[in-house]
Amino acid sequence: MRTYANPVIGGFHPDPSVCRVGADHYLVCSSFEYFPGVPLFHSRDLVHWRQIGNVLDRPGQLVLPDGVPASAGIYAPTIRHPDGRFYVITTEVGGRGNFIVTSERPEGPWSDPVPVGLPGIDPDLAWDEDGSCWCAVAGVQVARIDPATGAVLEGPLPVWSGTGLQHPEAPHLYRIGAWWYPMLAEGGTAHGHSVSIARARSPRGPYEPAPANPILSHRSTDLPIQCTGHADLVSAPDGTWWMLLLGTRPRGYFPHFHVLGRETFLTPVEWVHGWPRVGPVRERHPAPAAWHPVEPPPERDDFDTADPAQYWISPRRRPEGSWSLQERPGWLTLTATGNSLDRAGHTFLGRRQQHPDCRVVVRMDPGSGRGGLSVRMDEAHHYDIEVSGGAVSVLARIGPLRQCLARQHVPPGEVTLAIGIRTTGVLPPTVSAADRAADDALGVRPGGPDTITFSLGGPTPVTLAELDGRYLSTQIATGFTGRVIGMYATEGSVAFDWFEYEPAAGSPA
Repeated sequence: MRTYANPVIGGFHPDPSVCRVGADHYLVCSSFEYFPGVPLFHSRDLVHWRQIGNVLDRPGQLVLPDGVPASAGIYAPTIRHPDGRFYVITTEVGGRGNFIVTSERPEGPWSDPVPVGLPGIDPDLAWDEDGSCWCAVAGVQVARIDPATGAVLEGPLPVWSGTGLQHPEAPHLYRIGAWWYPMLAEGGTAHGHSVSIARARSPRGPYEPAPANPILSHRSTDLPIQCTGHADLVSAPDGTWWMLLLGTRPRGYFPHFHVLGRETFLTPVEWVHGWPRVGPVRERHPAPAAWHPVEPPPERDDFDTADPAQYWISPRRRPEGSWSLQERPGWLTLTATGNSLDRAGHTFLGRRQQHPDCRVVVRMDPGSGRGGLSVRMDEAHHYDIEVSGGAVSVLARIGPLRQCLARQHVPPGEVTLAIGIRTTGVLPPTVSAADRAADDALGVRPGGPDTITFSLGGPTPVTLAELDGRYLSTQIATGFTGRVIGMYATEGSVAFDWFEYEPAAGSPA
């Protein structure tokens, strides 16, 4: 039997929403403080996804000033295709609130935002049989709106607030047969996360909750996938039903740490007596009938295109003049817009860490500038390997502390920098002292999720430092995002010949 592995989209890709158009599926995720916003994926089988763009890819669509904190910005988009046109509705937290963008093609171009006169977060769109558009927001409230203008025509109406757990949010409203179903997340987006559902004959209600609520939760279990919730339903062309949802893969010793953020998982759905039934989300499931593998993104970017690849993201903005692929053909040139990664406004171009075990290598020409590679959670939590003034340094920013942990002189010219990440886990008492020391850079039991190694490349690579990865985790940094590994400049201009991201052999997706 063919099976697929979860997650189907690894790394910081939370709050998935999906729609089907014929045999094609389209999926969007939250992007928070990063630009471009709302990554957009395509799949023919719900398992193999390829990023085909970003919905908010123009500065006029997404303006996130430096004052927007980490984990604010773009929350919980919903994608729908009701009338031959694509609609995405989302919330800009700390900015414009709810808005809609539209496009005739999923690849874009997408329209400028149309504000929706409805408070709340996590908005959803659904259409009834007479063409009226209904918008649901966390709470759960619904309102009839004009999607062309964002005007509220009726409501908002409080219809159903879940089973009583905290933070009823992420509502999706479906018209399936003769029933309307609001499905929501509740219990908070941590270990208490869950999915619940109700139904009514009208979008206005009254709604009856499912007798088996929550229909999905991994709380108080030892399953390797945790925090399951914020789900969306979709039917495949063969009539089967599926759920896309977020979850985490914790590692290390209690209380466990997840470092990749909340990822996108897929699980099958059955309908029993008019209600969806969802089993636990497993690391492997029987595959959908359709099977259309796609080419994975390249492991190496040689910067020989006119624009950055779609997976490159930057905190809040990417102003013109901060980057160039033409100034030095075949190289990415970054020019500093701020003098520190510890404050917003710096120049950074990164990609999500998508595998628990991986390696990143770049070839860099620092010139007379300052820059390097960074593993980033936010401005207060990042590890960096930096070249400046004829030396390579390893720097750590953890909360209020900032320290240089290693420094080595290098000759002028190009240099190769490498970051390796390997999971560590909890070593049992039977492990020998020698083996324990070999896997422990800090002299304490390696109870964190992974070890991050910083190296200077060349004919004989030199390891400069090994750091505990727990300090770049959600449990320490807090927030809703995951690790992003990228290139930066904090003084002058620096150039990168290539960037290589390589999952470790056998590393889960």
